[in-house]
Amino acid sequence: MEIRNLEHTDFDTLFHGFEKAFADYEIHFEKEEVRSMLKRRGYNPQLSFAAFDKGEIVAFTLNGTGTFKGVPTAYDTGTGTVKEYRGQSIAGKIFTYSLPFLREAGISQYLLEVLQNNQKAIGVYRRMNFEVIREFDCFRQTIEHIDNRKVNTNCSIEQVKTDAIREAQHYCDFTPSWQNSFESIERGISELTCLGAFLDGKMVGYCVFDIHIGDLSQIAVPSEYRRKGVASRLLQEVTARLKTDFIKVLNISPDNPAMSVFLESKNIPLASKQFEMVLPL
Repeated sequence: MEIRNLEHTDFDTLFHGFEKAFADYEIHFEKEEVRSMLKRRGYNPQLSFAAFDKGEIVAFTLNGTGTFKGVPTAYDTGTGTVKEYRGQSIAGKIFTYSLPFLREAGISQYLLEVLQNNQKAIGVYRRMNFEVIREFDCFRQTIEHIDNRKVNTNCSIEQVKTDAIREAQHYCDFTPSWQNSFESIERGISELTCLGAFLDGKMVGYCVFDIHIGDLSQIAVPSEYRRKGVASRLLQEVTARLKTDFIKVLNISPDNPAMSVFLESKNIPLASKQFEMVLPL
């Protein structure tokens, strides 16, 4: 078995390993969904690593790189091990192998998210000296069960460019997670739709979503325009455009309950909870 980076590994080989590692999971990943996910999360093949056995990927950690809160950061955008190779601590060996390369590249911290009910993984990360820095709530619902009745019909909805989203980031109550950050939106903009809600020519809310995978990355309204149906109108437009039969809203901070209250009022319930964890390098 050999551990090496993925700089010279083509996407088909990578996806084959990805698919095998998650073959026994309930979630099924489409090839283009994975390609889009890696692009948005800043996948860096030179700083991503895998264990190969007889030329095939049997375990991997796919790292995104960029900045997070102004700090050069590596982000775990996908870690997996093929079922037959589990229980050998291969993922831990890959991570340990990667650290000198990450430090040499100027990376100052390693960031990841983990489901709060995955106590085994959390224990492993704590032993590696990862610390929990935030908790996140994740929401999901089928389109047909969303309550879209109460809307502000005075709002006009228009497609907007990323510049408008950048200027409106202060609408948000909390710093978005890595995968929902503005940098992530910029990386994956070719796959995303950005909409603005306008009243009397002024943008009073916006949302960013992926019509192909049902992911609502950001939806925000400034405080002075809340409880006026603006977010409801945006959500109505999102659900009308999605090509999936569900919507998912990931990594909402429970410390700022306005978004959670809004989603639950639309019958989009809490589906899971995550920890955001970081390791200084």
